[in-house]
Amino acid sequence: MADLIFTVLLLLLSILSPLVFFFFIFSITRNPSSTKKTPISYPVVGSIFAILKNKHRRVQWVSEILTSTPNLTFTLHRPFGYRQVFTANAANVQHILKSHFHNYPKGDAFRATLRDFLGDSIFNADGDNWKFLRQISSHQFNTKSLRRFVENVVDSELSDRLLPILRAAAGESVVLDLQDILQRFAFDNICKIAFGYDPAYLVPSLPETEFASVFDDSLRFVSERFNSNIPFIWKIKRALSIGSEKQLQITVGKVREFALQIVREKKQELKEKSSLESEDFLSKFLSSGHSDEGFVTDVVISFILAGRDTTSAALTWFFWLISNHPEVENEILKEITEINSEEQIYDEVKNMVYTHASLCESMRLYPPVPLSTKSALNDDVLPDGTPVKKGTRISYHPYAMGRVEEVWGEDWAEFRPERWLEWEDKWRDGFLADEEGSRRSIAAVQGGAGGGNYGTGLRGGSSLNRRLKA
Repeated sequence: MADLIFTVLLLLLSILSPLVFFFFIFSITRNPSSTKKTPISYPVVGSIFAILKNKHRRVQWVSEILTSTPNLTFTLHRPFGYRQVFTANAANVQHILKSHFHNYPKGDAFRATLRDFLGDSIFNADGDNWKFLRQISSHQFNTKSLRRFVENVVDSELSDRLLPILRAAAGESVVLDLQDILQRFAFDNICKIAFGYDPAYLVPSLPETEFASVFDDSLRFVSERFNSNIPFIWKIKRALSIGSEKQLQITVGKVREFALQIVREKKQELKEKSSLESEDFLSKFLSSGHSDEGFVTDVVISFILAGRDTTSAALTWFFWLISNHPEVENEILKEITEINSEEQIYDEVKNMVYTHASLCESMRLYPPVPLSTKSALNDDVLPDGTPVKKGTRISYHPYAMGRVEEVWGEDWAEFRPERWLEWEDKWRDGFLADEEGSRRSIAAVQGGAGGGNYGTGLRGGSSLNRRLKA
């Protein structure tokens, strides 16, 4: 027995000794130019201790590291040799998203993480498939009829639901959970625009609807996949159908079943009438000849995902910021009262210069998508000299980009919309949220038109509980 114990201990020692020696060498030879905030990486486990310590504030933690590095870029060492490059360097971001876009697809790991929920839609596609989906989607987005339809939907949701709730609350001095109200507002709008379905989520009783509930649950379980430090764990759970992966299968099944039922009803209507009178996105898609049920269902679910949380997150932060800055709120209210109410909503928004500046300033500080991740198709070197190996995950960080003092000045932490009326060219590359295109337009329409003549006040301190989406 003693011999067995001795043998086992000797074996363990032979395994651990090289690791201990490597750790010692690594510790004394660690790059002295690294900033104090750059997490220490250990053999095998990487920077897992720092990752776990900051798991509840990952976006802020990475931002603090990025803004403390000379080139606004650093490499995070994950367990088992996985590396992830983070950057807030404007030249690097332009390199990834524009000049070398072909070398930075979403990647197999990203698509595998989202495939159960989004299928092969535009938000989960790469290469030629992405180009095809972008072409047909952009054609539908650019139609005047769809724009008019969006205006009518938003106007109806404002007039018939949001404003009555605000009036009632103001009249009775009731405190509202504005984050919840805006999520309901955005969800109703995006469901109507996506497939002509009204979930009636924003009504005075503020009900819980099954579709909204399972959609939220699906997002939460998918986010757990993204936040997993060891990705193969969720894959094992999926294979065994246990834990959160079992719940994801159930909730995604309900989401897809619900969306598929609406697709089939629309297809049947198209078969009977030869054309669809509705102007919603799904009707437009089916009328243009795209009839594959799985494909269309993927597109509709992706559209809801893109428009719902980005819009509600942008509006929530916007109203939170102006509630803390009454001078900004007064300027916005003044601008709203001066616009010509006879104009269409989109035309009204164009004339609301200060409101637009306030939205841009809000999204600079709190972008709806705080970070986004790509994967290197081939070896590359970023403009700042950072080497990127094939297969490396690389994340650009709009949240950190809005906090770079060299770009925004010493007052970068201040909510000051006037900076957008004093435009400097260097801000163009430092503000990624402004390039969100159609997402920003929907948020601007809802935020600009939804302000009305109501002021905002903050109850319960200056903190805001916001879910930062993967």
